[in-house]
Amino acid sequence: MPSGIVTIGETMALLGIPDHGLIRPSSTPSLTIGGAESNVAIAASRLGVCATWIGRVGDDDLGSLVVRELRGQGVHISARLDPDAPTGLMVKEHRRGKPTHVRYYRNNSAGSRLEPDDLDRECLAGAGIVHTTGITAALSGTALATLRHAIALARGGGATISFDVNYRATLWPAATAAPVLRELATAADIVFAGPEEAALLLPGHPAAAGSEDPWRAATELAQQVCKLGPRIAVIKLGSLGALALADGRVYTHPIVPIEPVDPVGAGDAFVGAFLAELAKKEPIETCLSSGAKMGALVCAVPGDWEGTLDWSNDSSLDAEPDVRR
Repeated sequence: MPSGIVTIGETMALLGIPDHGLIRPSSTPSLTIGGAESNVAIAASRLGVCATWIGRVGDDDLGSLVVRELRGQGVHISARLDPDAPTGLMVKEHRRGKPTHVRYYRNNSAGSRLEPDDLDRECLAGAGIVHTTGITAALSGTALATLRHAIALARGGGATISFDVNYRATLWPAATAAPVLRELATAADIVFAGPEEAALLLPGHPAAAGSEDPWRAATELAQQVCKLGPRIAVIKLGSLGALALADGRVYTHPIVPIEPVDPVGAGDAFVGAFLAELAKKEPIETCLSSGAKMGALVCAVPGDWEGTLDWSNDSSLDAEPDVRR
């Protein structure tokens, strides 16, 4: 199985509720898929990089939807069918065409039952980049054990390890999450985090110093994260853009201005494009620029990843990065 970038985690069916917020016989809710790691894989595939998603789905119609849709987006699949657990479900409620609330139905889902035996060892051993997130680590003890085993297999094959903190307070409290997230970040070569997530990795969970200057604060956080072991730290600053510290150099990139419709999945799209350019051995400036563009495209339309379909058709979102020492 070809495996340039490999991601591991849960992908769910995604149900979009119409604006009135009620499902009636005459209503037409949308049905698609979503998941942090598969969103990354789709974005990477859109840039021409071979991407593989490893996971577990229920032996049901929603599981078939996940597999079929990911394959349709050019992502290679290594998914175990679980006959004893359903595929997870994400529900987005909308008002005036924009999502206002997201609910997850994933307790005891097939994805939460991910275990080390689900891993495609050959795929991981031959991967260029293996990407994980803190979401999967929070789902269950077996899911966390799967990530640890995947990192060991990938490291043995010489892969670059990527980790997006993706802390979700609804899945686990900070006191429980912090040591696990720190462990996974320490094992990674590249770490992606928001300012609060980066602080969660550090002893004492310090607040971002110099909050009146978010770029300076992000630089200091990136420096502290790199001291844990990663060679690249990327701090995602939302509406301001993103900062990357790589090999002692600080790079920044502004957000690409768009009219936001659905921000869910934009961060995953940023990561997928960043990693795709890195896999192609492009400079960090290009990684940031493509990440910003891909994130903007996803944020501009409904859905977790559908905006990536416009990648090759919209050059108006290009912007120049900045390099700081």
